[in-house]
Amino acid sequence: MTTTNAPVFTVAMANRTLPLVRRIVADIVQEYPRWRDLVARYELLAAGARPEWGESLDMQRVQRDVESFAGRIESYRRELEQIGCHLKDAETGLVDFHGLYEGRLVCLCWRHGEEQVACWHEMDAGFAGRQPVTPEFLAGMADE
Repeated sequence: MTTTNAPVFTVAMANRTLPLVRRIVADIVQEYPRWRDLVARYELLAAGARPEWGESLDMQRVQRDVESFAGRIESYRRELEQIGCHLKDAETGLVDFHGLYEGRLVCLCWRHGEEQVACWHEMDAGFAGRQPVTPEFLAGMADE
């Protein structure tokens, strides 16, 4: 029925993971702007460099910092994957959990700062297709 190896969550199960997910996502949301700023700094340095000069010491230092931040963000993303959820947006801290609704795979959707998993969307709908978790939705999940 499902096309993924990811675990399938109920809303209650996803909400039980949130204490840990919140801590990991908070780290991502904190690190991501720093990484993005370093990438922009590197691009500015590279734009002013001439190929025959090679990378300056400053460019090399910024590149190392970019890679360090990227590595930390990636390790946080892997932690989320081990829990069974998927980071969709590092900037906003958007996370999806796979769930089953009326026999089809859907995403239970949570974003950094939200109290609980209170929205869901079809697999191909993304954030714009978010819908509230209603009693009817929960009943459709319970049919599984």
